[in-house]
Amino acid sequence: MVNDVRVRFAPSPTGALHVGNVRTALYDWVFARKMGGQFVLRIEDTDQARFVAEARDYIAHGLRWLGLDWDEGPDVGGPHAPYVQSERRELYQAATDRLIEAGAAYLCDCSPERLEEVRKKQEAMKLAPGYDGRCRRRDHGELLKAKQAGADVVTRMKVPPVGEVSFTDVVRGEVTFSWSTISDFVIMKSDGLPTYHLAVVVDDHEMKISHVLRGEEWIASTPRHILIHEKLGYQMPSMVHLPLLLAPDRSKLSKRHGATTVQEFEESGVLSEALFNFLALMGWSPGDDRELMARAEVVQAFSLERIQKSPAIFDKQKLEWMNGVYMRQLNPADLATRVAPFLEAEDSGLPASATRPLDLARLARVVPLVQDRLKTLRGADQVRIGEMIDFLYVDRVDPAPAEIVQKGMTVESTAAAFERSISLLKAADPFEHASLDAQFRALTEELGIKTGQLFGSLRVALTAKKVAPPLFETMEVLGRDACLRRLQFALAVLMPARKPG
Repeated sequence: MVNDVRVRFAPSPTGALHVGNVRTALYDWVFARKMGGQFVLRIEDTDQARFVAEARDYIAHGLRWLGLDWDEGPDVGGPHAPYVQSERRELYQAATDRLIEAGAAYLCDCSPERLEEVRKKQEAMKLAPGYDGRCRRRDHGELLKAKQAGADVVTRMKVPPVGEVSFTDVVRGEVTFSWSTISDFVIMKSDGLPTYHLAVVVDDHEMKISHVLRGEEWIASTPRHILIHEKLGYQMPSMVHLPLLLAPDRSKLSKRHGATTVQEFEESGVLSEALFNFLALMGWSPGDDRELMARAEVVQAFSLERIQKSPAIFDKQKLEWMNGVYMRQLNPADLATRVAPFLEAEDSGLPASATRPLDLARLARVVPLVQDRLKTLRGADQVRIGEMIDFLYVDRVDPAPAEIVQKGMTVESTAAAFERSISLLKAADPFEHASLDAQFRALTEELGIKTGQLFGSLRVALTAKKVAPPLFETMEVLGRDACLRRLQFALAVLMPARKPG
């Protein structure tokens, strides 16, 4: 039954949301939506040493920014609450007690110093590191008294000394491990908090999780989880181990390769829908050559069977290309709304004199001028978006005379062209880019000069830039009065004896 599908994303609140983790969340969410199931958010905070208080907010914000809403979780509730592991201690303790009573687990008071000695001896003898089972043979009552007296006592799972364990992974098929490679592992720490191995099994069972999607690095932990499931009488969920995300040099994706967290990509101006599309294809294929896929298309095409075994390469140049495509598809009002926070920031490149908050209606007329150049909401090719449009947010610009005069032109011929241009602008009706384009092209023929010469001079006069947005669209946004003032000022710059009229 499709409604039986229940998946969970269970991050540890140890920092910002890494793209590798959010790729898992994305597949969870897409699979749940495809199958009409439920997507559960669970916070695994039993590792108190690495706990970061703000991390839960980072996780929730990152998921929401990507559009990954959850059906059950810490802030929305649900029938299996609470959804934070530190609030579920009684369940883990009850499971631990059951395992001890069944003879499947035991108490252990071995100190860190003793464990280190064991490790060194094993290393010297070229043996695989692991617990030597000392407390497995000791009296339970003796260890229980030590625990009650305040000693640091953990609980370990008894691992079969011989034999093999196999399971079927949806991505990798049948996987087999030898029990001899796994030593008795800790399931309950001395502070009363469970290890990942116990907590994840208990929570997945209690929350009726049908499919566990997680990174390939967890595949070696699966035998431990199978053992706990069996000893507690739980049914094992379907296991789906996802391929690794690697940098272009095929090394582990890390900070040295640039942004690696959802927060960093959001702050860099990447669109959420572009990152969603990009991550969806990091280890999964729709079965055809499609690269640009809307959220609904990904959901419709998704299947666990098309998840790939081989590592996925996180190519940031491709993400930038994809983001640029999505940027160009935005309507002006939407783009203006998304760009505004970046332009209003102090480091946007927009003049400090620009009134903030920005007028979104006017911004919606401005951003189409540079939309084709943008690769992110911040700008493109190390040019900030504010630097592309700053001339539109000042009363006047100061063009350099040498840049106003184009190749093959003189000061006098440029001044004459500006005088004719001023007359044209005063009479232009309608004052729209298509009409202005046609009229100024006709003017170049009348003056006997090239379009590049006149248009280049006008561009510098109006923007003080050699490279600027399309000229006549810029004129339309600036408006007749501003264009006239700037051309008259440029004319005065060329001919100092004259004053702008």
